[in-house]
Amino acid sequence: MNIIETPIEGVKIIEPKVFGDARGYFFESWNKAAFAAAGIEADFVQDNESFSTYGVLRGLHYQMPPYTQAKLVRVIEGTVLDIVVDIRKGSPTFGRNVAVELSGENKRQLFAPRGMAHGFAVLSATATFAYKCDNIYAPTHERSIRFDDPKLGIDWQIPPENYLLSEKDRKGVPFDEAEYL
Repeated sequence: MNIIETPIEGVKIIEPKVFGDARGYFFESWNKAAFAAAGIEADFVQDNESFSTYGVLRGLHYQMPPYTQAKLVRVIEGTVLDIVVDIRKGSPTFGRNVAVELSGENKRQLFAPRGMAHGFAVLSATATFAYKCDNIYAPTHERSIRFDDPKLGIDWQIPPENYLLSEKDRKGVPFDEAEYL
């Protein structure tokens, strides 16, 4: 596998080694020892999958202690723009974001350590999104930052008139009012 470092410490893009032939393909999406050797350590406790249509924008979500989460995300089918924002107080990259296109075709994965807000936008007609978490989902500790906060300046690559948002995401707080880790 190929590990691509990003400008935010701990956030890594993983390009797995894909073995393919006329029958299809195979790749390891998670191998604890191989990932640890690449500097990615996590004890995943929960796997999640979502299916969405074009224009769905989910995020920017995170959980407060003691339920912070590291995530390993990938797309099984379709294409998404995946975003992480550093919300670690004192981090030299606090408030900065990394955007990466993940697709069923490129098989890329993104590892986001604890201390990141996370979101994605569906760029294809449909997308199946899968992610591993190293802590359980705790709704009482979940927070949401405004996806369109001008301070973050995120280009979601979808025209605003096409955004499909949950009520939770419509009610996200501005970055400057968010609780940080």
